[in-house]
Order: sequence, then structure tokens, then C-alpha cells
Amino acid sequence: MPGRWIALLLTLLTVSGCAGLPGRGQPRPPVPEATQPPNPQLVDPLNAFGAAHPGLSGYRLFEDGIDGLLLRLELIARAQRSLDLQYYILRGDESGRLVTEALLAAARRGVRVRVLVDDGESAAGDEQLWALAGDPHVAIRVFNPWHYRGHNGFLRGLEFLGHHGRLDYRMHNKLFIADGAAALIGGRNIGDQYFQVDPGSQYADDDVLVTGGAEVGELAETFELFWDSESAVPIESLVKASVRDAAAAARLAARHTEPQKASAAGSSFGARLAAGLPLADVLSGKAPLSFASAELARDLPDKRAAHKDERSGSLMFAPIAHAIRGTQKQFLMVTPYLIPTQEELALLTEAGTRDRRVRLLTSSLEASNDPAAQAGYGHYRVPLLKAGVQLYELRREPDSPRGTGQPRHMSRYGNFGLHAKLLVFDSSALYVGSLNFDARSRRLNTEIGLIIHSGELAAEVQRRFEAMAQPANAYHVTLDPEHPGQLRWSTLKGGEPITLTREPAHSDWERLEVATLALLPLDPEL
Repeated sequence: MPGRWIALLLTLLTVSGCAGLPGRGQPRPPVPEATQPPNPQLVDPLNAFGAAHPGLSGYRLFEDGIDGLLLRLELIARAQRSLDLQYYILRGDESGRLVTEALLAAARRGVRVRVLVDDGESAAGDEQLWALAGDPHVAIRVFNPWHYRGHNGFLRGLEFLGHHGRLDYRMHNKLFIADGAAALIGGRNIGDQYFQVDPGSQYADDDVLVTGGAEVGELAETFELFWDSESAVPIESLVKASVRDAAAAARLAARHTEPQKASAAGSSFGARLAAGLPLADVLSGKAPLSFASAELARDLPDKRAAHKDERSGSLMFAPIAHAIRGTQKQFLMVTPYLIPTQEELALLTEAGTRDRRVRLLTSSLEASNDPAAQAGYGHYRVPLLKAGVQLYELRREPDSPRGTGQPRHMSRYGNFGLHAKLLVFDSSALYVGSLNFDARSRRLNTEIGLIIHSGELAAEVQRRFEAMAQPANAYHVTLDPEHPGQLRWSTLKGGEPITLTREPAHSDWERLEVATLALLPLDPEL
């Protein structure tokens, strides 16, 4: 038997025998202390803005993907005391490598760096991050990791089947905190797709910059809860020393990733990076903050274990449901996955029948990256439409760059998808965060977000909704008046209105795949 098959067999046996959390019971290595003061060039301007708005936090929404990357690189460059990152995905592609190199540069100047990343969708190359742990100012932890550390799909699937109950529970949070003074929260992971620099795939998404008041402190407290949880396993317990030691850090320090995709994506990436934009405009007051009160909606790291006697999803969803019920005139939702529970379906349909306008934007089949999720969503379109809900599905090839969050030439590539999670309540408040409107976010993931009581920001998100839902960028889904229960998709192609009676898709095979998956009881997993 060839050696690789022997290794495969041994791995199968090892994986099948590992039922518990990797690293359980092992001592945790010491975490570096944050010994330096925050950077006054970052903190002082933000404090000065906040002094005129006591008790409130400052917010600014960033819809352009390239701004999301620039913001992170600039915050890393300006940090002097600490950097805390918590992400579902941190890719080893160009964007991820740029962020990793910037984090090491920060650590080399004495900044404490802590990175907490989920293991659910890690891919080959993402392990480039582990080299950071070779610097004494860096600590890395992995949330609910696989025992098997490779990327063979068969082996990973085998472990998942054997330990479904544990591995199905994921940390979906996205959070970035610099010097305890500024935070980024929203839907973006770290990777080329999310920053809209990859011609092969671009996602519409959003970040909100949070400064001052109580909210940054509450977000930092949430990070600590996850960082200290049993499920956050130090990288030292998972991978061999040679990929995370001083030599690995030295190799990383010598690496220099050229921002080829980011530069080609437009928006004068190199010049803006050199000028410290867009953060420099915020600090100078040129890009003003909106000051408002907010409510943190968050899950706990052990929400399923801690709430066996009640619906675990109520932790995150309760304040959102309360805000939806409180709307009087209009409720808007942007979500890539729309697979409501019966309770959530009732929440949406009831909202649409009490003199309120309910409008939802989600993914079309042609723009979706998840056929199973699309199959689950298909069950709910007719009930929503019959209840008076207005439904829009984002196209894969938008005709207008307005609302896409990216330059026109990137929009021409197509391959466009939705990843933003935004809600607007009566034009007076908004939600931004990591929560999709599906059972997985409610039951099987941990999530985080903010309900911000700002009419100004709510109006900004409403404009974003209108831009993405315009006929040039989305299908308006309606019921066929002559055939109850059948759907129509109306849009503009080349400036001309068209109406389709067959669901837009790449191929008949894609339609068949989704139709087949729709027969299976998958909704609780979606």
C-alpha cells in the first residue's frame, strides 16, 4: 500500500477517535500584555468629536469594498496599543496577506495583536496567518476547530459527519478593534471577495466605523468573552511549531505582497493608502461621523449550551424582533439568505398587513453561491408575496454601478453577489452586523450587530437599498395575476424592461439542483 494511503488510513482512524474539542485540558500559553498607551493621533480627534455628543457614539457607514480594506490597513498602521480581530473567515488571498503583513508590522513595533478566527470554512492558504504567532506580541486562537488540519474535503467531511453536533456550531462574528478606541462591525470577512477586488467574485457588503461612547467598550467586552471561551483554542494546541515559530514570523516579515488586485480594482488604491484614506478624512472631520445611541445585539460564545431550556436564537434576535414589531410605516431588509422560521415568517407577514410597507432584498438564484440556501428560500416567496411583502432579488450582472459598492469596471465582470446584512426600521434606526435572516444564524451560529438609532444613517441605508433594488440591478419578484402561486421576475436589460416567468439561473441543471434540494428537510441547517 502506498505511503499516502497508509497516512490517509491513519488520519481516518485518528479523526474518528477524536470526539472532543482539540486542546481541551491543555494549559493555555500566556497572552502578551498591552503595555503601550493608545495612539493620540487616533484617539484624540475621535475624543474631540465625541466631547460635543456626551453619552453617544460616533458612526460612519462604508459601503465600498475597497474602503473596507483601506480602513483596516490604516487602523492597523495607526494602532499603538492593541489590535483585536474576530472573524468567521480570514483568507490567505491578496487582501488577507496584506492584512497579515500589516499586523506583523504592528506587532514588531510593540502593538499587542490578538486574532480569533473560526474554523468552519478555512481553505488552503489561510494557514499563512499562523506565522504571526511567532512574534511575541501576537496571540492567535481558533474557534471550535477541526482535529484534522488539512484541506482534503473527504476527510473534513468525514469528521463533520462523525461530530456534527459540535462542528455545526460556528462563530460567524465580524469585529475589528484598534487601540480600544475605534471598531469596525458589519458583514465583511477578510478576503478579496468581500473587499470587491476579485474579478471572479464580488460581494456587496458594509462596514460601520464605531467610535467613542459606550459601544466600543461593549464590543471590546464581547471580544473578551469569545477570546476567553473554552471554544477558543490557542494555535499552539493545533499546529506544529515550525509554522508558528520565530523563524516563520521572520519569513513573514520578509514577505511583501503587491496589491495587484486592489490596484487594478480602481479607486486609486495606492494613492489612497499612502494618504491614509478614508480614515484620514474621518479624523480630520472632512468625513463627519453621525452621533447616536445604539443597542448591541450579540450572542454568547456558548449560547447553545447555556440556553438548552429556551430558544437559543432569542439571545441575538430578540432586540431585532422587537424593533421590527415596533415599526409603524416601513421595514427594509437586505440579507443574502432568507430562510425564516415560522415565527420569523409570521413576523414579516404580520408587518406587511398593518399599513406598513415591508421590502426585502435578497439573492437571486443566478447570484447565489449556495444552492441549498436558495432551495430553502424558495419555500417562502409565495407566502411573503401573498402577505403584501415586496420582494427583490439581486442580479449577478448589475447594469448600474450605483449601489454595488464598487467601481463601474468591476461591475462589468458580473459574478456579483450579496453579503450585506442591513435592516431599516421606519427611517429612524438601522441594524448592521453579521446576522443573516436564516435558521443557521438564529440557531447554529454566534452573531453580533448594532441597532443604531440614527435617522441619518437609516436614510443612507435606505438609499443603498433603493440603488441595489433598482430594475437595472435586481429582479422585482411578483405573483402572476393570471396564475396564482406562480412567480414573475421583472427587470431592465440594456435599458429595456423585461419580465421572466422562469427563474433566472445559469442553467437548467442549476434549477434542477435547487428543485431537488427543496424536497429535503434542510431548512433548520440553512
